[in-house]
Amino acid sequence: MNFFEKIKTLQNFYESKNYKKAIEGCRILIKKLPKNSFILNLMGMSYQGLIRHNEAINCFELALKADNKNIAAMNNLANSFKHLEQFEIADELYKKILQIDPNYINAYNNYANLKSTVNDIEGSITLYDKAIDIAKKKNLNPIQFLLHKAGALQSLNRKNDTLKIIDQIIKIDHDNEKAHKILSSVYKYSKEESSSISHINHMENIFKKKDLSDFEKGTISFALGKAYEDLKETEKAIKFIISGNEFYKKIRKSNIVEHINIMSQVENVFQEIDLNKIQKFSSNKRIIFICGMPRSGTTLVEQIISSHKKVYGAGELSFLSSVIYKNLFLESKLDKKKIINHQNSSVNSIHQQYFDRLSLFNIKEHIMTDKAPFNFKWLGIIKIFFPNSKIVYCKRNPQDNCLSIYKNKFASSLMNWSYSQKDVATYYNNHCKLMNFWLIKIPEFIHTIEYEKIVSDKENEIKKLLNFCELEMDENCFNHHKNNNTPIKTVSISQAREPVYNTSINSSHVYKNYLHEMFENLI
Repeated sequence: MNFFEKIKTLQNFYESKNYKKAIEGCRILIKKLPKNSFILNLMGMSYQGLIRHNEAINCFELALKADNKNIAAMNNLANSFKHLEQFEIADELYKKILQIDPNYINAYNNYANLKSTVNDIEGSITLYDKAIDIAKKKNLNPIQFLLHKAGALQSLNRKNDTLKIIDQIIKIDHDNEKAHKILSSVYKYSKEESSSISHINHMENIFKKKDLSDFEKGTISFALGKAYEDLKETEKAIKFIISGNEFYKKIRKSNIVEHINIMSQVENVFQEIDLNKIQKFSSNKRIIFICGMPRSGTTLVEQIISSHKKVYGAGELSFLSSVIYKNLFLESKLDKKKIINHQNSSVNSIHQQYFDRLSLFNIKEHIMTDKAPFNFKWLGIIKIFFPNSKIVYCKRNPQDNCLSIYKNKFASSLMNWSYSQKDVATYYNNHCKLMNFWLIKIPEFIHTIEYEKIVSDKENEIKKLLNFCELEMDENCFNHHKNNNTPIKTVSISQAREPVYNTSINSSHVYKNYLHEMFENLI
C-alpha cells in the first residue's frame, strides 16, 4: 500500500468514526514523517472525536509548528480550546485565521458559535451572515449557517426575522426537518387557520418519507407532537411524542446510571464535609444560581430576576460543572480529599476558574444569574466556594415536570436519559432525594420557588424572590416577558417570552392514560 492509499484508509477510519484506528495508523506514519502537518491534523481531529481535547491540542500545535499556514489545523485548535472553555485563546485564533484567509468559511461558523456561547448573539449573527454570503458566492449549501442564524435570532425573540430565515431554508430544502422543528416551536397552531393545517400536513408527509434517518424522524415527530398539542388532539399528540422519544432512544444511549451515581456520590461525600468552612472569593460579582429539574421553571425565574436593572442574565452555563469535574473529581468520582484540600487552600481556585471563563462576556452588572438546572447537584460546593452567592431552587408538580421533559428533544447529551419514561421518573426521584439532603443541610442558603405559586400568586412570589436575592423592587421583574436582554437558548424559549400563564398547570392530566410507566414510577 503506497502513502496515498494509507492516508485514504486513515481518512476512511476517521469518517466512519473509528477514531482509535485512525490514531493508531497516524502514529505509525508519524514515526516516518514526524513533521507531516496533514497527518498530525488528522490525528488531532481523531482525538477530538474521542473528546480528548488536550491530546488533540498537542497534535494541532505540532501540525502548526510543521506548517504555520495550515489554517485547518489552526481552526481545529481553536475548536478544542473552545471546548475546554479557554475562550480568549479560541477567540484570538479565530481572528488570526480570518486575517490569513477572510474566506475561510468554517472559521466564521465556529467563531459565531463561540460568540453565541459568550452571549454576544449580535456578533454571532454578523459572522453567520458572512458565512452565508461566502457559501452563496462559492455555490455551497448555506443551510447549516441559516439554521444557526435562525436559532440566534429566535434566542433574541426576533420572531419575524426567524421566520424569514426559515422561509429561505425551506425554499432550498422543502422538507428540512430542523427548519420545520423551529417553525413548530415559533408557531401557535389553530384549527381555524388553514396555514396551521397545511403545515401539519406537510410535516406528516415528511414523516412518511422512507429515506429519513432515525434522527430526522425523531425531530419531525417532536414537531408534530407540539402541533397536535396546540390543537388539543391528545391521541395524535402523544402518538408523535412517544414516536419522537423512541427514535431518539435508538441514537442517544441513556446515561441515567451515570447521573444516579453522581447524585449518590455527592450525598455520600457531603455527609461529613463542614459546609460552614467557606472560602474567600476573588471577584466581587455576586451570582444567583437558579437550579432544579429541567423544565421546572428555571428559565422563567431567570427571566424574572434578569429583568432587574442591576442583574445580568448569563443563561445556562456549563462552567461550574466543568470546573468541578476538572478539580474535584478523581477517576470519574467526586473526591472528598480534593474538596477538603481546595477548602483549606489559601487560593479559591474554583471561584477563580469559574470567573476566568466569563472573560469574554460583557458583564457590567455587579449581580449575574447562572441558570444551569443541573447545578442542584453542586449546592454544597457553591456554599463553600461561592459563599456570597444565592441559590434559587425551582420546583414543579412531578407529573407536569416529567411530561414537559418527555415531550421535548434536547440538544445536550446530558439529557440522554430523557427519552425513556422510566428513566425520566428515576431521574426525578433521585433529584428529589438529593434536594431533600441539601434542604436539611443548608436550608437558609436555598430559596425554593414553586412554579404553580408563581402562576397563582405572581406578585407575592416575585417579591419574596427579590427579597431573598437582596434586590430592591423593580417593576421590570413583574413584566419579565418584555425582557429581550437575556438570550434564551433552551427549549423554554417560547413560553418564557410570554406572560405567566396557567395552561401548563396539571397539563399532564390528559396524558395520564398514556404514560403509565413514567407516572407510576414517580415516588
